[in-house]
Amino acid sequence: MKKLTAVFCACFCLASGAAFAQGGGKSGVKFPTKPITLICPWTAGGGTDTVLRALGASLEKQLGVTVNVENRTGGGGTIGHMAIKNARPDGYTVGMVTWELSEYKKQGVADITYADYDLLSRVNMDAAAITVKADAPYNSLKEWIDYAKANPGKINIGNSAPLSVWHVAAALVANQTGIEVKHVPFEGAAPAVTALAGGHIEAVSVSLPEVKGQLDAGNVKVLGLMDNERSKMYPNIPTLKEQGIDVVFGTWRGMALPKGVDPAIKDILAKALKAAQEDPAFIATAAKFNLKLAYQGPEDFTAFLKQDLMDVSKTIDDTHLLDQ
Repeated sequence: MKKLTAVFCACFCLASGAAFAQGGGKSGVKFPTKPITLICPWTAGGGTDTVLRALGASLEKQLGVTVNVENRTGGGGTIGHMAIKNARPDGYTVGMVTWELSEYKKQGVADITYADYDLLSRVNMDAAAITVKADAPYNSLKEWIDYAKANPGKINIGNSAPLSVWHVAAALVANQTGIEVKHVPFEGAAPAVTALAGGHIEAVSVSLPEVKGQLDAGNVKVLGLMDNERSKMYPNIPTLKEQGIDVVFGTWRGMALPKGVDPAIKDILAKALKAAQEDPAFIATAAKFNLKLAYQGPEDFTAFLKQDLMDVSKTIDDTHLLDQ
């Protein structure tokens, strides 16, 4: 009797854990029946890769199939974003789209916007931060700005790609403070942070989650966060606004499908992603890496990106980045 009870419990738990695996219902669609691939347009170890792998682990529990993450990097994220757009529209390839999607068309590097995808959910938003080497000769944003003014063009700020969110963030700070810096592009935030820790550049303008490892190791220090409030994990780091610089800026990440996926499959994935983002294990991982969760469903995420496209275009015009 005990053995029968154990078998029943195991089967029940498996069925519950794969709540969205059968889908179907009135639609008659049985999905998924094989592994799913999540495309990441950025390098392994960066903020996007970190949040996507954590989300994929929780999504596995919801769908009952293996979920793999595939990094498709290059071209400032365009290769990965195009791979998502051009994937077979069967629901087995899903991608994480990022802020850069709102500026590719403006930049003229890829003719894609949010409208080229079926959006599933917004996952998180993270503010940019000015981070320097731990032994740098400045301990506050004011000292860093004063140093930059006294040494025009000598500070190299690393970002994740030309005209990426972190490039624009650094340009906004430079414009607001009147300093002259050099912007150095990398293929993702992770190599930029590694270059900073190694002393090859003087600063990065990426998010807190992306510098967390080096920050916790004592290799770098954060001078200011471009948010309306301080980080709960690092409450000692002041915002730029607190230091007299009115800049609030950051990135978003979300999940999307190529156009043309069966609406019933899209619905299964959207519901599974919502459940995955509510999974305590995913929430705990996000908190561990200081990722600021900001869920939106398909309709709200679409409306958000429509506005973001207009806002980003204006920001690029204001900072004159296309003229540089």
